[in-house]
Amino acid sequence: MSKVSIKPLADRVIVEVSPAEEKTASGIIIPDTAKEKPQKGKVVAIGTGKKDEPLTVKVGDTVLYGKYAGTEISVDGKEFLIMRESDIFAVI
Repeated sequence: MSKVSIKPLADRVIVEVSPAEEKTASGIIIPDTAKEKPQKGKVVAIGTGKKDEPLTVKVGDTVLYGKYAGTEISVDGKEFLIMRESDIFAVI
């Protein structure tokens, strides 16, 4: 898990995106052009929450989120997503 040098505010979290699947379950290699955008990742930083709404996810949680959730950011040469906690569907 990566450490990031930025701190999200309020109810935002930073997620390190899991890599896209390279092969199907049957062993077929998926080319880059056909890979689906991953919808799973690991929380690497969290904000402080809102006044009456503390965050329920914590650093290190593996989460599922919507296909178009968050904003892509680059920190120290690595790609992450920053999103509101409400964009997260589940902790797995």
